[in-house]
Amino acid sequence: MLDPDRAIDKNKRLAVDNQATNEQFSSHIVILSITLGRDNTPVPTVCEVNIMSGVSALASQHSRRRARRFTVIGIVIVAVFIAMAADTKVVKISEQQTEKEGIFSAEIYGDKTFPGVKSSIESRAVDATQLAEALKTNQPEAVKKYGVGSTLPVIPVRFEGLVGEGKSGIYNIHVEGFPEDVKLRLQTGPVLTGTELRDATGEIHFGDFTNQIEYQNAGAALNRTLKNTLLDKLDRETLPGKNITVVGVFRLLTPGNWLVVPVSLEAK
Repeated sequence: MLDPDRAIDKNKRLAVDNQATNEQFSSHIVILSITLGRDNTPVPTVCEVNIMSGVSALASQHSRRRARRFTVIGIVIVAVFIAMAADTKVVKISEQQTEKEGIFSAEIYGDKTFPGVKSSIESRAVDATQLAEALKTNQPEAVKKYGVGSTLPVIPVRFEGLVGEGKSGIYNIHVEGFPEDVKLRLQTGPVLTGTELRDATGEIHFGDFTNQIEYQNAGAALNRTLKNTLLDKLDRETLPGKNITVVGVFRLLTPGNWLVVPVSLEAK
């Protein structure tokens, strides 16, 4: 027959085991079963099962499957990008293509057109002192004779003078015999925003372009070519105090203020 004291002790041990099991995150399950012996005496049986090993195995298997799945997805994405890159072609538009297909390229336009604009300005440029006197005597007549356009005309000019103080690439120029009441300045960049070059010849018209944007880009393209071929090669910091010979163009906003964009510049 089962000793009651022994059963109580065993139950206490089972309770302690169960508490320890719970503290270990229920990694074990304790099963208590009672069976009858040959003499019909109750016989308690305790069985302890470790469930974490099975859970760990399932979790590990799941992690491996998930890692394999992400690896396969990554390989597919990389393969897609490689295929896209291999199928991408870089096409450089040639001058012949732009002319044939009617595509406007500002870069090609600037490089192609600038030499003609430069030549036109150089061939028509008038001495600065002479031009100042003509404008003072009869401005409409002087504009008609030397400039392009009647409203805000663009006038080509040449001079030799001494470079004075400057700021942001714009320098005061002192020319011997030049009227003191007229300020003569030279624009050397790096920023050029005007359209003096585009409007200097009178041969580049809005109707030559598809829209206003192309017309605007044409002026910017000529400025860019001027910078690449002349202005970016200047040592601006050493210009003050030097004598320079300039051929350029300016827009007559006010008779007493000239801001010249050079197409040729020689420092001595």
